[in-house]
Amino acid sequence: MRIVVALGGNALLRRGEPMTAEAQRNNVRIAAAALARIHPGNQLVITHGNGPQVGLLALQGAAYKPDEVYPLDVLGAQTEGMIGYMIEQELGNLLPFDVPFATMLTMVEVASDDPAFAEPTKFIGPVYPQADARRLQAEKGWRMKPDGDKWRRVVASPEPKQIFEIKPIKWLLDHGTVVIAAGGGGIPTTYAPGRKLIGIEAVIDKDLCSELLARQLDADVFIMATDTDAVYVDWGKPTAKAIRQASPQAIRDFPFPAGSMGPKVDAACRFAERTGKRAAIGALADLERILKGEAGTTITTAATALSWGATQKVGAET
Repeated sequence: MRIVVALGGNALLRRGEPMTAEAQRNNVRIAAAALARIHPGNQLVITHGNGPQVGLLALQGAAYKPDEVYPLDVLGAQTEGMIGYMIEQELGNLLPFDVPFATMLTMVEVASDDPAFAEPTKFIGPVYPQADARRLQAEKGWRMKPDGDKWRRVVASPEPKQIFEIKPIKWLLDHGTVVIAAGGGGIPTTYAPGRKLIGIEAVIDKDLCSELLARQLDADVFIMATDTDAVYVDWGKPTAKAIRQASPQAIRDFPFPAGSMGPKVDAACRFAERTGKRAAIGALADLERILKGEAGTTITTAATALSWGATQKVGAET
């Protein structure tokens, strides 16, 4: 099968952990172990988040003079290389020696007039106490919003329209390569007058970009791996229940937080509706069982009724 796996942000850096290379590598090593188990006999494409990493680079850049600061599209490209390198190395240590890898710098088109630019929602960087967030907002002109009991910087997250590197990614897959692509939702670009492609200040939602990638690659299954074992209704309440299988229409009847599970459910529904194939959301540790339909939440147009699972929860929705 051709499988696209989107690694959630916590697969790379867990909430509250120090944003160090060591902490990130330890988490990548855990993710690599799960990915290695589903590689045999399959074509594998890996995407990943980059919110903490691009936020850290932006913080480092804040020490520069205003006209020296690198824009978010360039920082996004940097994180694709940094994270792709770690995934290649850790997964390569587990797979047969002759398996080739490639990290693809992936440019993604967005509309310059996307409504998202007027109302930033994408969290990047570390969490702050409210007082520190207010200070940073005043000093740097950042937009800050609550994220749980802390505050984080938010930037625009426009809709992905086109992935420019689809042809080379397909070629690599056809030649047995494990591909890491569209990291962090891809590098945000747009067309200026005269059809001139330029970068733009944004961070594209990785789940929506991963769905577009999976669809354009004609993937057989699209999996979003997070630290929650399934999609839950009434998350955080005594009435919380896991959804095990649902049609896009059925799961859309439930509200999910825009900053966590909402984009994942939306991306899964889009893939199922537009391809007739299945999408799934679940814990990274359950990746093998998710692929078999034995764990996580499966969203498919073939589902005739919504089925429920246990009430046990793992981690926090991200």
